[in-house]
Amino acid sequence: MSDIKIGDVILRESERQRCEVWTRVMGYHRPVSAFNPGKQAEHAERLHFREDRLPAEPRAA
Repeated sequence: MSDIKIGDVILRESERQRCEVWTRVMGYHRPVSAFNPGKQAEHAERLHFREDRLPAEPRAA
């Protein structure tokens, strides 16, 4: 087993916890682990984007 060091903390593999990823499908949320293999592959191919906020415009007085 491998140990993971994060800052001053060292975690053994037995102390780690699996992170479950959820996504929105057809208007509701489901864990990706519950998808069939084809849908999991489709999820892995998705492109993610980041929408940066525009600076607030000054309000007219």
